[in-house]
Amino acid sequence: MQELETTTDLTRFAQNAIQRLREVDPELHAILEDEYRRQANVLTMVASSSIADPAALICEAMPTMNVTAEGYPGNRFHAGCKHIDRIEQLAIDRAKACFGAQYANVQPMSATSANEVVMFSVMKPGDTLLGLELDSGGHLTHGSKASISGQVFDAVGYGLTKDEVIDYDQMRERALEHRPKLIICGTTAYSRTIDWARFRAVADEVGAFLLADITHIAGLVAAGLHPSPVDHAHFTTMCTHKQMYGGRGGLILIGKDYEMTAPGSKLTLAQMVQKRVFPYFQGAPNQSQIAAKARGLAYVASPEFKQVAQRVVELARALSDAFLAKGYRVVFGGTDNHIVVVDVAAKGVSGVNAEKALEDCGIVVNKNRIPYDQRPPTVTSGIRLGTNGLAIREMEPADMAECVDLIHEVLQNVSQVSDKEYELEEGFRSSIEERVRAIARRRPIRTYPAPL
Repeated sequence: MQELETTTDLTRFAQNAIQRLREVDPELHAILEDEYRRQANVLTMVASSSIADPAALICEAMPTMNVTAEGYPGNRFHAGCKHIDRIEQLAIDRAKACFGAQYANVQPMSATSANEVVMFSVMKPGDTLLGLELDSGGHLTHGSKASISGQVFDAVGYGLTKDEVIDYDQMRERALEHRPKLIICGTTAYSRTIDWARFRAVADEVGAFLLADITHIAGLVAAGLHPSPVDHAHFTTMCTHKQMYGGRGGLILIGKDYEMTAPGSKLTLAQMVQKRVFPYFQGAPNQSQIAAKARGLAYVASPEFKQVAQRVVELARALSDAFLAKGYRVVFGGTDNHIVVVDVAAKGVSGVNAEKALEDCGIVVNKNRIPYDQRPPTVTSGIRLGTNGLAIREMEPADMAECVDLIHEVLQNVSQVSDKEYELEEGFRSSIEERVRAIARRRPIRTYPAPL
Protein backbone atom coordinates (compact mmCIF):
# COMPACT_ATOMS: atom_id res chain seq x y z
CA MET A 1 0.00 0.00 0.00
CA GLN A 2 1.39 3.43 -0.97
CA GLU A 3 2.17 5.85 1.83
CA LEU A 4 -0.48 8.54 2.23
CA GLU A 5 0.95 11.91 1.18
CA THR A 6 -0.91 13.94 3.78
CA THR A 7 -1.36 13.61 7.51
CA THR A 8 -5.01 13.94 8.42
CA ASP A 9 -6.49 15.22 11.67
CA LEU A 10 -7.51 11.65 12.49
CA THR A 11 -3.97 10.35 11.95
CA ARG A 12 -2.56 12.97 14.29
CA PHE A 13 -5.26 12.09 16.84
CA ALA A 14 -4.26 8.40 16.81
CA GLN A 15 -0.53 9.14 16.99
CA ASN A 16 -1.05 11.58 19.84
CA ALA A 17 -3.18 9.04 21.71
CA ILE A 18 -0.37 6.46 21.78
CA GLN A 19 2.18 9.05 22.76
CA ARG A 20 -0.06 10.41 25.50
CA LEU A 21 -0.69 6.95 26.91
CA ARG A 22 3.05 6.30 27.03
CA GLU A 23 3.68 9.58 28.84
CA VAL A 24 0.81 9.66 31.34
CA ASP A 25 0.54 5.92 32.09
CA PRO A 26 3.81 4.15 31.29
CA GLU A 27 2.82 1.15 33.42
CA LEU A 28 -0.28 0.40 31.37
CA HIS A 29 1.55 1.19 28.13
CA ALA A 30 4.23 -1.35 29.03
CA ILE A 31 1.64 -4.07 29.69
CA LEU A 32 -0.02 -3.42 26.34
CA GLU A 33 3.41 -3.52 24.68
CA ASP A 34 4.08 -6.89 26.35
CA GLU A 35 0.76 -8.25 25.09
CA TYR A 36 1.56 -7.17 21.55
CA ARG A 37 4.89 -8.99 21.72
CA ARG A 38 3.28 -12.07 23.26
CA GLN A 39 0.80 -12.37 20.40
CA ALA A 40 3.57 -11.93 17.84
CA ASN A 41 5.69 -14.69 19.38
CA VAL A 42 3.16 -17.43 20.13
CA LEU A 43 1.05 -19.70 17.96
CA THR A 44 -2.57 -18.77 18.60
CA MET A 45 -4.38 -22.01 17.84
CA VAL A 46 -7.68 -21.31 19.56
CA ALA A 47 -10.96 -21.57 17.66
CA SER A 48 -12.65 -18.79 19.62
CA SER A 49 -10.85 -15.83 18.09
CA SER A 50 -8.83 -14.59 15.15
CA ILE A 51 -6.18 -11.90 14.81
CA ALA A 52 -8.01 -8.67 14.04
CA ASP A 53 -6.85 -6.48 11.20
CA PRO A 54 -5.25 -3.28 12.58
CA ALA A 55 -7.56 -1.24 10.34
CA ALA A 56 -10.49 -2.68 12.29
CA LEU A 57 -8.77 -2.38 15.66
CA ILE A 58 -8.04 1.32 15.23
CA CYS A 59 -11.75 1.98 14.71
CA GLU A 60 -12.33 0.96 18.33
CA ALA A 61 -10.08 3.81 19.47
CA MET A 62 -11.85 6.61 17.64
CA PRO A 63 -13.72 9.73 18.93
CA THR A 64 -17.01 8.01 18.00
CA MET A 65 -16.79 6.60 21.54
CA ASN A 66 -17.73 10.10 22.80
CA VAL A 67 -21.17 10.08 21.17
CA THR A 68 -24.33 8.83 22.89
CA ALA A 69 -26.55 7.47 20.14
CA GLU A 70 -29.56 5.63 21.55
CA GLY A 71 -31.85 4.52 18.76
CA TYR A 72 -31.14 3.80 15.11
CA PRO A 73 -29.95 5.75 12.06
CA GLY A 74 -32.36 8.60 11.39
CA ASN A 75 -34.19 8.01 14.65
CA ARG A 76 -31.92 8.87 17.59
CA PHE A 77 -32.75 10.12 21.06
CA HIS A 78 -29.69 12.38 21.16
CA ALA A 79 -28.14 15.08 19.02
CA GLY A 80 -24.72 14.92 17.40
CA CYS A 81 -25.33 11.71 15.43
CA LYS A 82 -24.96 13.01 11.87
CA HIS A 83 -21.84 10.98 11.10
CA ILE A 84 -22.68 8.19 13.57
CA ASP A 85 -25.75 7.43 11.44
CA ARG A 86 -23.53 7.11 8.38
CA ILE A 87 -21.23 4.65 10.13
CA GLU A 88 -24.03 2.45 11.41
CA GLN A 89 -25.85 2.44 8.08
CA LEU A 90 -22.60 1.50 6.36
CA ALA A 91 -22.21 -1.47 8.73
CA ILE A 92 -25.83 -2.52 8.13
CA ASP A 93 -25.48 -2.34 4.36
CA ARG A 94 -22.23 -4.27 4.38
CA ALA A 95 -23.63 -6.99 6.67
CA LYS A 96 -26.64 -7.49 4.40
CA ALA A 97 -24.44 -7.61 1.31
CA CYS A 98 -21.92 -10.06 2.82
CA PHE A 99 -24.55 -12.59 3.84
CA GLY A 100 -27.38 -11.95 1.39
CA ALA A 101 -29.70 -10.83 4.19
CA GLN A 102 -32.74 -8.59 4.02
CA TYR A 103 -32.29 -7.19 7.53
CA ALA A 104 -29.29 -6.62 9.79
CA ASN A 105 -28.91 -5.25 13.30
CA VAL A 106 -25.31 -4.36 14.09
CA GLN A 107 -25.78 -3.09 17.65
CA PRO A 108 -25.52 -6.30 19.78
CA MET A 109 -22.45 -6.24 22.01
CA SER A 110 -21.76 -9.97 21.45
CA ALA A 111 -23.15 -13.12 19.90
CA THR A 112 -24.43 -14.05 23.35
CA SER A 113 -26.52 -10.90 23.57
CA ALA A 114 -27.65 -11.42 19.96
CA ASN A 115 -28.92 -14.90 20.89
CA GLU A 116 -30.70 -13.54 23.94
CA VAL A 117 -32.37 -10.82 21.86
CA VAL A 118 -33.78 -13.46 19.52
CA MET A 119 -34.94 -15.69 22.37
CA PHE A 120 -36.82 -12.91 24.11
CA SER A 121 -38.26 -11.73 20.79
CA VAL A 122 -40.17 -14.98 20.17
CA MET A 123 -40.41 -16.66 23.61
CA LYS A 124 -41.72 -15.96 27.07
CA PRO A 125 -40.22 -17.30 30.32
CA GLY A 126 -41.10 -20.96 30.66
CA ASP A 127 -41.41 -21.60 26.92
CA THR A 128 -39.49 -24.54 25.49
CA LEU A 129 -36.15 -24.16 23.73
CA LEU A 130 -34.41 -26.98 21.81
CA GLY A 131 -30.65 -26.73 21.30
CA LEU A 132 -27.54 -28.83 20.81
CA GLU A 133 -26.20 -30.21 24.09
CA LEU A 134 -23.04 -28.60 25.41
CA ASP A 135 -21.00 -31.82 25.36
CA SER A 136 -22.02 -32.40 21.75
CA GLY A 137 -20.57 -29.06 20.63
CA GLY A 138 -23.36 -26.63 21.55
CA HIS A 139 -22.94 -23.27 23.25
CA LEU A 140 -23.89 -22.07 26.73
CA THR A 141 -26.58 -19.83 25.20
CA HIS A 142 -28.22 -22.78 23.46
CA GLY A 143 -29.89 -23.97 26.66
CA SER A 144 -27.19 -24.66 29.23
CA LYS A 145 -28.33 -24.42 32.86
CA ALA A 146 -25.33 -22.15 33.49
CA SER A 147 -26.87 -19.58 31.11
CA ILE A 148 -30.01 -17.49 31.24
CA SER A 149 -31.18 -19.57 28.27
CA GLY A 150 -31.39 -22.66 30.46
CA GLN A 151 -32.77 -20.93 33.53
CA VAL A 152 -35.54 -18.73 32.14
CA PHE A 153 -36.65 -21.18 29.45
CA ASP A 154 -37.45 -24.91 29.54
CA ALA A 155 -34.36 -26.10 27.69
CA VAL A 156 -34.31 -29.49 25.97
CA GLY A 157 -31.24 -30.85 24.21
CA TYR A 158 -30.41 -33.00 21.22
CA GLY A 159 -27.07 -34.70 20.69
CA LEU A 160 -24.94 -36.79 18.35
CA THR A 161 -25.14 -40.19 16.72
CA LYS A 162 -22.66 -42.94 17.60
CA ASP A 163 -20.61 -41.60 14.66
CA GLU A 164 -20.41 -38.20 16.40
CA VAL A 165 -22.46 -36.22 13.91
CA ILE A 166 -25.61 -34.26 14.74
CA ASP A 167 -28.47 -36.68 15.34
CA TYR A 168 -31.12 -35.10 13.13
CA ASP A 169 -33.57 -37.91 13.84
CA GLN A 170 -33.26 -37.38 17.59
CA MET A 171 -33.63 -33.63 17.08
CA ARG A 172 -36.88 -34.19 15.21
CA GLU A 173 -38.18 -36.68 17.78
CA ARG A 174 -37.56 -34.26 20.63
CA ALA A 175 -39.09 -31.40 18.68
CA LEU A 176 -42.24 -33.47 18.08
CA GLU A 177 -42.34 -34.49 21.75
CA HIS A 178 -41.68 -31.10 23.36
CA ARG A 179 -43.03 -28.68 20.73
CA PRO A 180 -40.42 -25.93 21.31
CA LYS A 181 -41.07 -22.31 20.46
CA LEU A 182 -37.46 -21.98 19.26
CA ILE A 183 -34.96 -24.45 17.81
CA ILE A 184 -31.29 -23.45 17.81
CA CYS A 185 -28.88 -24.89 15.28
CA GLY A 186 -25.24 -23.92 15.22
CA THR A 187 -22.39 -24.81 17.51
CA THR A 188 -19.28 -23.76 19.37
CA ALA A 189 -17.16 -26.90 19.06
CA TYR A 190 -18.76 -28.98 16.30
CA SER A 191 -16.55 -29.39 13.26
CA ARG A 192 -18.87 -30.78 10.60
CA THR A 193 -21.14 -29.18 8.00
CA ILE A 194 -24.65 -28.36 9.25
CA ASP A 195 -27.79 -29.16 7.26
CA TRP A 196 -29.80 -25.98 7.72
CA ALA A 197 -32.65 -27.09 5.46
CA ARG A 198 -33.25 -30.17 7.59
CA PHE A 199 -33.52 -28.03 10.69
CA ARG A 200 -35.98 -25.68 9.00
CA ALA A 201 -38.16 -28.57 7.89
CA VAL A 202 -38.47 -29.72 11.50
CA ALA A 203 -39.10 -26.17 12.74
CA ASP A 204 -41.93 -25.78 10.22
CA GLU A 205 -43.32 -29.18 11.16
CA VAL A 206 -43.69 -28.27 14.84
CA GLY A 207 -44.44 -24.57 14.38
CA ALA A 208 -41.15 -23.35 15.88
CA PHE A 209 -38.86 -20.48 15.00
CA LEU A 210 -35.34 -21.40 13.91
CA LEU A 211 -32.19 -19.60 15.08
CA ALA A 212 -28.89 -20.36 13.34
CA ASP A 213 -25.86 -19.35 15.41
CA ILE A 214 -22.96 -19.19 12.93
CA THR A 215 -20.51 -17.47 15.25
CA HIS A 216 -17.75 -19.98 14.51
CA ILE A 217 -18.29 -20.32 10.77
CA ALA A 218 -19.43 -16.82 9.76
CA GLY A 219 -16.37 -16.21 7.63
CA LEU A 220 -16.70 -19.55 5.85
CA VAL A 221 -20.39 -18.87 5.18
CA ALA A 222 -19.60 -15.41 3.75
CA ALA A 223 -16.85 -16.91 1.59
CA GLY A 224 -19.15 -19.64 0.26
CA LEU A 225 -17.19 -22.44 1.95
CA HIS A 226 -20.10 -23.51 4.15
CA PRO A 227 -23.81 -23.46 3.20
CA SER A 228 -25.61 -20.32 4.37
CA PRO A 229 -28.53 -20.52 6.81
CA VAL A 230 -29.78 -16.98 6.18
CA ASP A 231 -32.79 -17.98 4.08
CA HIS A 232 -33.39 -21.23 5.99
CA ALA A 233 -33.41 -19.87 9.55
CA HIS A 234 -35.78 -17.19 10.76
CA PHE A 235 -32.82 -15.55 12.53
CA THR A 236 -29.06 -15.82 12.04
CA THR A 237 -26.64 -14.62 14.71
CA MET A 238 -22.87 -14.34 14.91
CA CYS A 239 -19.97 -12.44 16.39
CA THR A 240 -17.48 -10.51 14.31
CA HIS A 241 -14.18 -11.45 15.95
CA LYS A 242 -13.93 -15.24 15.76
CA GLN A 243 -13.55 -15.67 12.03
CA MET A 244 -14.09 -12.27 10.42
CA TYR A 245 -10.89 -10.59 11.67
CA GLY A 246 -12.84 -7.54 12.83
CA GLY A 247 -13.67 -5.90 16.13
CA ARG A 248 -15.59 -7.70 18.87
CA GLY A 249 -19.36 -7.60 18.72
CA GLY A 250 -22.51 -9.35 17.53
CA LEU A 251 -24.82 -9.29 14.52
CA ILE A 252 -28.41 -10.39 13.92
CA LEU A 253 -29.53 -11.11 10.36
CA ILE A 254 -32.87 -12.06 8.86
CA GLY A 255 -33.32 -13.39 5.34
CA LYS A 256 -36.51 -13.92 3.38
CA ASP A 257 -38.66 -14.04 6.55
CA TYR A 258 -37.90 -10.48 7.61
CA GLU A 259 -41.46 -9.28 6.93
CA MET A 260 -43.09 -12.32 8.55
CA THR A 261 -45.22 -11.64 11.64
CA ALA A 262 -45.18 -13.87 14.70
CA PRO A 263 -48.44 -15.47 15.87
CA GLY A 264 -50.36 -13.01 18.04
CA SER A 265 -48.16 -10.07 17.06
CA LYS A 266 -48.57 -7.22 14.62
CA LEU A 267 -44.82 -6.74 14.40
CA THR A 268 -42.60 -8.27 11.72
CA LEU A 269 -39.60 -10.32 12.81
CA ALA A 270 -37.35 -7.39 11.90
CA GLN A 271 -39.42 -4.98 14.00
CA MET A 272 -39.39 -7.37 16.94
CA VAL A 273 -35.60 -7.58 16.87
CA GLN A 274 -35.26 -3.80 16.57
CA LYS A 275 -37.33 -3.29 19.72
CA ARG A 276 -35.61 -6.05 21.66
CA VAL A 277 -32.09 -4.75 20.97
CA PHE A 278 -33.10 -1.19 21.89
CA PRO A 279 -34.55 -0.31 24.30
CA TYR A 280 -35.29 -3.74 25.85
CA PHE A 281 -31.72 -5.07 26.21
CA GLN A 282 -29.32 -2.27 25.37
CA GLY A 283 -29.06 1.49 25.63
CA ALA A 284 -26.62 3.53 23.60
CA PRO A 285 -24.61 1.29 21.27
CA ASN A 286 -20.82 1.32 21.09
CA GLN A 287 -20.35 3.24 17.85
CA SER A 288 -16.60 2.65 17.76
CA GLN A 289 -17.32 -1.07 17.88
CA ILE A 290 -19.83 -0.66 15.06
CA ALA A 291 -17.21 1.17 13.00
CA ALA A 292 -14.87 -1.79 13.55
CA LYS A 293 -17.65 -4.13 12.39
CA ALA A 294 -18.10 -2.04 9.25
CA ARG A 295 -14.40 -2.29 8.49
CA GLY A 296 -14.32 -6.04 9.20
CA LEU A 297 -17.31 -6.65 6.93
CA ALA A 298 -15.60 -4.79 4.09
CA TYR A 299 -12.60 -7.07 4.53
CA VAL A 300 -14.85 -10.15 4.48
CA ALA A 301 -16.26 -8.99 1.14
CA SER A 302 -12.78 -8.71 -0.41
CA PRO A 303 -11.10 -11.28 -2.70
CA GLU A 304 -8.22 -11.43 -0.22
CA PHE A 305 -10.52 -12.70 2.53
CA LYS A 306 -11.77 -15.54 0.36
CA GLN A 307 -8.18 -16.72 0.02
CA VAL A 308 -7.72 -16.52 3.79
CA ALA A 309 -10.96 -18.46 4.37
CA GLN A 310 -9.83 -21.18 1.96
CA ARG A 311 -6.55 -21.41 3.86
CA VAL A 312 -8.47 -21.72 7.15
CA VAL A 313 -10.22 -24.85 5.89
CA GLU A 314 -7.12 -26.38 4.31
CA LEU A 315 -5.07 -25.86 7.46
CA ALA A 316 -7.77 -27.39 9.66
CA ARG A 317 -7.93 -30.53 7.55
CA ALA A 318 -4.15 -30.82 7.59
CA LEU A 319 -4.14 -30.28 11.37
CA SER A 320 -6.73 -33.02 11.86
CA ASP A 321 -4.79 -35.40 9.62
CA ALA A 322 -1.57 -34.71 11.53
CA PHE A 323 -3.21 -35.57 14.86
CA LEU A 324 -4.66 -38.76 13.41
CA ALA A 325 -1.22 -39.71 12.09
CA LYS A 326 0.14 -39.36 15.65
CA GLY A 327 -2.51 -41.74 16.98
CA TYR A 328 -4.82 -39.18 18.58
CA ARG A 329 -8.60 -39.50 18.50
CA VAL A 330 -10.04 -36.52 16.65
CA VAL A 331 -13.59 -35.93 17.87
CA PHE A 332 -16.32 -35.88 15.17
CA GLY A 333 -13.93 -37.90 13.00
CA GLY A 334 -12.32 -34.86 11.40
CA THR A 335 -13.33 -31.36 10.35
CA ASP A 336 -15.17 -29.44 7.63
CA ASN A 337 -14.45 -26.01 9.09
CA HIS A 338 -11.71 -24.46 11.24
CA ILE A 339 -12.26 -26.50 14.41
CA VAL A 340 -10.32 -29.57 15.50
CA VAL A 341 -11.25 -31.19 18.82
CA VAL A 342 -8.79 -33.76 20.18
CA ASP A 343 -9.21 -36.30 22.96
CA VAL A 344 -6.09 -35.89 25.12
CA ALA A 345 -7.34 -37.96 28.06
CA ALA A 346 -6.58 -41.05 25.99
CA LYS A 347 -2.94 -39.93 26.15
CA GLY A 348 -3.05 -39.61 29.93
CA VAL A 349 -3.43 -35.82 30.18
CA SER A 350 -6.45 -33.77 31.24
CA GLY A 351 -7.67 -30.97 29.00
CA VAL A 352 -6.78 -28.22 31.47
CA ASN A 353 -3.27 -29.55 32.02
CA ALA A 354 -2.76 -29.82 28.27
CA GLU A 355 -3.97 -26.23 27.84
CA LYS A 356 -1.66 -24.85 30.54
CA ALA A 357 1.40 -26.86 29.55
CA LEU A 358 1.06 -25.85 25.91
CA GLU A 359 0.62 -22.20 26.87
CA ASP A 360 3.81 -22.42 28.93
CA CYS A 361 5.52 -23.38 25.68
CA GLY A 362 3.93 -20.65 23.53
CA ILE A 363 1.09 -22.67 21.98
CA VAL A 364 -2.38 -21.36 22.80
CA VAL A 365 -5.31 -23.82 22.69
CA ASN A 366 -8.28 -24.26 25.01
CA LYS A 367 -9.57 -27.12 27.11
CA ASN A 368 -12.84 -28.53 25.83
CA ARG A 369 -15.31 -31.19 26.88
CA ILE A 370 -15.83 -34.10 24.50
CA PRO A 371 -18.99 -36.19 23.98
CA TYR A 372 -19.91 -38.10 27.17
CA ASP A 373 -17.07 -36.41 29.05
CA GLN A 374 -16.81 -37.55 32.68
CA ARG A 375 -14.65 -34.61 33.69
CA PRO A 376 -16.15 -31.21 34.68
CA PRO A 377 -15.92 -28.13 32.41
CA THR A 378 -13.04 -26.79 34.51
CA VAL A 379 -10.98 -29.91 33.69
CA THR A 380 -12.29 -31.63 30.51
CA SER A 381 -10.88 -34.53 28.53
CA GLY A 382 -10.15 -32.68 25.31
CA ILE A 383 -8.65 -29.63 23.72
CA ARG A 384 -10.14 -27.49 20.96
CA LEU A 385 -7.95 -25.96 18.28
CA GLY A 386 -8.69 -23.64 15.39
CA THR A 387 -6.81 -22.32 12.37
CA ASN A 388 -8.08 -18.73 12.06
CA GLY A 389 -4.97 -17.32 13.71
CA LEU A 390 -2.66 -19.56 11.68
CA ALA A 391 -4.26 -18.63 8.36
CA ILE A 392 -3.48 -14.94 8.84
CA ARG A 393 0.15 -15.96 9.30
CA GLU A 394 -0.06 -17.45 5.80
CA MET A 395 0.89 -20.88 7.04
CA GLU A 396 0.76 -23.84 4.69
CA PRO A 397 -0.79 -27.28 5.28
CA ALA A 398 2.71 -28.76 5.62
CA ASP A 399 3.30 -26.47 8.64
CA MET A 400 0.53 -28.26 10.55
CA ALA A 401 2.60 -31.42 10.92
CA GLU A 402 5.33 -29.36 12.60
CA CYS A 403 2.78 -27.78 14.95
CA VAL A 404 1.38 -31.17 15.90
CA ASP A 405 4.90 -32.52 16.44
CA LEU A 406 5.45 -29.76 19.01
CA ILE A 407 2.10 -30.37 20.71
CA HIS A 408 2.77 -34.10 20.84
CA GLU A 409 6.21 -33.57 22.38
CA VAL A 410 4.74 -31.34 25.09
CA LEU A 411 1.96 -33.77 25.97
CA GLN A 412 4.41 -36.67 26.09
CA ASN A 413 6.62 -34.76 28.51
CA VAL A 414 3.87 -33.55 30.84
CA SER A 415 3.99 -35.24 34.21
CA GLN A 416 0.39 -35.20 35.46
CA VAL A 417 0.31 -34.77 39.25
CA SER A 418 -3.51 -34.49 39.32
CA ASP A 419 -6.26 -33.49 36.91
CA LYS A 420 -5.38 -29.84 37.56
CA GLU A 421 -1.68 -30.03 38.37
CA TYR A 422 1.27 -30.98 36.22
CA GLU A 423 5.02 -30.66 35.97
CA LEU A 424 7.12 -29.76 32.95
CA GLU A 425 10.90 -29.72 33.03
CA GLU A 426 12.14 -26.15 32.58
CA GLY A 427 14.86 -26.92 30.05
CA PHE A 428 12.39 -28.80 27.88
CA ARG A 429 9.83 -25.98 28.16
CA SER A 430 12.40 -23.40 27.08
CA SER A 431 13.50 -25.47 24.08
CA ILE A 432 9.91 -25.87 22.82
CA GLU A 433 9.20 -22.18 23.38
CA GLU A 434 12.20 -21.25 21.27
CA ARG A 435 11.09 -23.58 18.47
CA VAL A 436 7.65 -21.96 18.59
CA ARG A 437 9.23 -18.51 18.37
CA ALA A 438 11.20 -19.65 15.33
CA ILE A 439 7.99 -20.68 13.58
CA ALA A 440 6.34 -17.39 14.54
CA ARG A 441 9.29 -15.46 13.10
CA ARG A 442 9.21 -17.54 9.94
CA ARG A 443 5.45 -17.11 9.59
CA PRO A 444 4.77 -13.64 11.07
CA ILE A 445 1.31 -12.15 11.47
CA ARG A 446 0.92 -10.68 8.01
CA THR A 447 -0.99 -7.58 9.15
CA TYR A 448 1.17 -6.75 12.17
CA PRO A 449 4.65 -5.21 12.13
CA ALA A 450 7.24 -7.48 13.76
CA PRO A 451 8.20 -6.38 17.32
CA LEU A 452 11.34 -4.30 17.61
